[in-house]
This record gives sequence, C-alpha cells and structure tokens, in this order.
Amino acid sequence: MDYLPLAFNVRESAVLLVGAGPVAARKATLLKRASATLYVVAPEICPELQALLTPQDRYFKRKVEASDIEGKQLIVAATSDHEVHIWLAAIAKDRNLPINVVDEPDLCSFIFPAIVDRNPIIIGISSSGTSPVLARLLRKRLEAWLPTNYGMLARFVGSLRERVKAVLATESERRLYYETLVESEAAEAVLNGNDEVAERFASDLLVESNYQRGDVALVGAGPGDPDLMTFKALRLLQRADVVLYDRLVSQEILDLARRDAQRIYVGKQRDQHAVAQADINHTLLDLAQQGLKVVRLKGGDPFIFGRGGEELELLAEHGVPFQVVPGITSAAGAASYAGIPLTHRDYAQSVRFVPGYLKQGTAVLSLDDCGSADETLVVYMGLKALDSVVSRLLDAGRDPTTPIALIQNATLPTQVILIGTLVDIASKASQQSWDGPTLILVGQVIRLHQKLSWFNRPDLEVIT
Repeated sequence: MDYLPLAFNVRESAVLLVGAGPVAARKATLLKRASATLYVVAPEICPELQALLTPQDRYFKRKVEASDIEGKQLIVAATSDHEVHIWLAAIAKDRNLPINVVDEPDLCSFIFPAIVDRNPIIIGISSSGTSPVLARLLRKRLEAWLPTNYGMLARFVGSLRERVKAVLATESERRLYYETLVESEAAEAVLNGNDEVAERFASDLLVESNYQRGDVALVGAGPGDPDLMTFKALRLLQRADVVLYDRLVSQEILDLARRDAQRIYVGKQRDQHAVAQADINHTLLDLAQQGLKVVRLKGGDPFIFGRGGEELELLAEHGVPFQVVPGITSAAGAASYAGIPLTHRDYAQSVRFVPGYLKQGTAVLSLDDCGSADETLVVYMGLKALDSVVSRLLDAGRDPTTPIALIQNATLPTQVILIGTLVDIASKASQQSWDGPTLILVGQVIRLHQKLSWFNRPDLEVIT
C-alpha cells in the first residue's frame, strides 16, 4: 500500500485551510460535513466557500503566515502558489501535523479519498493520488449499489449492541446473529422506514435464535435492458439464495444475481405452460418456509399483467414475509426505446393497457370501448391474436389508417419495430419471423416514431 487508510475524527477540531477558491470550497464541504472548525486564510474568498462558513469558523483576508499553524490539528493547502505549498509542507512535517496539498501528492502526508457517505458508514476509495477520475468512477458504482438510507441500518444495528451482548455470551454467537440480521426482513424493514417492524423481527431473532427465516421479493426485471433495473432490485438479487425467473428475463439480468444463488426456470411460452401457475405459487411458499431468501424475477412490472398478485396471495395466507419491487413496465420501455410517447398533447390525451390474447378462441377483452382516436392503446400478449385485435379495434370505430407498431425484444440490441396501419399490419407481420416477446402499440403517437427515434444502433431493425 502507498497509503494507510485512516479515519480522522475532526469534530470541533481546528483545521487550517489555505486558499479560498472553488477547489478549497470542495475540501471545505467535506470538512464541514465532518464538523470541523475552519480557519481560512486567503486574499480572496469565493462565494461557495463563504456560504459554507458558520459563526464558529474564521476567515482571514490575507496571505498565510507561520502563526496561522499554531493550535491547528490539520492543514489543507489549495492555492496556485507552489512555493507556498512547499513551505507549508515543510512546517507541517517539522511539527508532525497532517497536511494535504491539493494536486501535489509528493507534499502530502494524507490525501482525500473519493467518499461514499452513508453515515455512520463511510467508504473511502483512493488511487493513491494517481487517478482521481478512476476513484470517482468506483465511487459512483458503489453509490449505485448502496441504498441511500444504509446509514439507518447501521444505526439500528448499533442500537442493539448492549442487548445482544447481554443475551448472546460468545463472539461467534453474536457474529452469527448480526450476519443473519443484516440479511433478514428486519434489515429490509429498516431500509423501508419501518422501525417498528424491524424491532419486532430483531427481538424475535434474538429470543428464538431463529436465524433462518425465509422471505420472498417479487421483483420487476424491467423490459430487458439490465441498466433499467432499479437499485433495490439489484440489491435483493445479490442477497438471494434462490431466484425464480421466466423467459422474459434476459441472461444479462440473471447474471446480476449472487453467483452461488440457485436459479430455477419457471418460464411460460405461448401455448406452452412449462410450469403451472399454482406450482410456481407453491414453490415460492416451500422455498421461503425452508428459510431461504427468494427472489421471484418477472419481466416488466410484476403487477401489470404479471400475475404477481396471485403469487403473493398464497404467501400472505401462510404468513410468509414478502415485498414488491416495481419494474419499468414493458409498455414504458418499448415506447421509450421506439421513440413513441404514450401520450402527447397533439395526438393522445390518455393511454390504456389491455390484454390481447384469446382464451379457447375467445377474446378475454372485447375492446368495444377502445375506439377513441385520442387514446393510445398498449396491447400485451396480442401477437398471436393480431387479426382478432385489429378486427376488434375496427369494430370499435378505430379509423383503418390508424398507425400501429409491433415492437419485439424492446430495449435490447435485437429490438425490431414493425410499423403499419390497422389495414395492413397483419399482412406485414405474417412476412416476419417473431421469436421474442412482442408488444403492440396503437395510436396517432406512432407518427412521431421517425422524428423521436434515438435508440438507433446499427443492428436496430425498423420495418415500415
């Protein structure tokens, strides 16, 4: 290691800040967040730094002097004068005072890392001064992974220390308790802002020594692009013991799960229900009752034509803890990546999501009230019944020249868009091969597709 990572307690400590420009203001922001008292010395001070100063801080409008170092616990130099920096570094070394000289690592006895702040959890990332940009990139990735309220969990766990110590005699018992706690529904309750539920779970875990209580997270995987997953979905995937997934979940998303998690495919294809819905429901129940952390991954949003509610009903009846993580629904994803706004002041004042499939040859929804030209219609599960969907819309009064779009593999590099009208779309579709999930959009907003299309990779196929 080029540097030993340490955490300084500068609360109410006197810190000398030499320089008062924008760079100094950034350092001052960190120091004030750590409750330091600043002594700023510089001929001029920028407005950003001036705004940070409190009545306890001091600003001296002049050049730095040797006497300014007296009584200080820390020095930060952020000027444009290299000679001043050399002089300050020499004095600091002579007096064994920690000093940071911005952009001059050879003069520093300590450096500022890139910081992920989930107080009281603080993570510092350092490149030893060689590549601050890379350190900031790593910080961004950690910021995305750690929930913003993770500090609440740390404080909650800390509040239990004396109670846990009184009940569990050995260090190994306490370690097992805490490891189980931070992966339990108690932790999820804290992150969701429900301290009362968290306290109950934590107490039950301590009294019963039941460290293996299962739960289920019903997670929306979004329309396909892994970057559209929520932070919470990613976090739950990475703590799961078992992941149940369907055919709408891409391999890239599945790869985000914990490496040693068990993966169970429960997908359904059109007219080929590989796993009955009742069997999926009971599998979730059985796994949770075994004390496992289960994630049920569903394409799009689990509460929009995803039968997520049916899967949770059985869990609720048996008292199994569960939570729901919404995902970007296929309609929003497909429309956005096709450059088709679902509503627009000039074209559509409302949007409706409907199922288009047939059950034993009969439409599950008549579409009789879907004839308005001012409404965008999103049809799920309607590709096989496309002729029927078109007929029902024409019967409802839709103009035969109404634009219609079929979007296959939305948001993925293999996305294909077929544009037509109610008159010719069935003929056009019959000439194409459809091997991925396909969504149907109907309405005047489709006229904006060419103008607003942005997801135009070279391999994107648009057929008109």
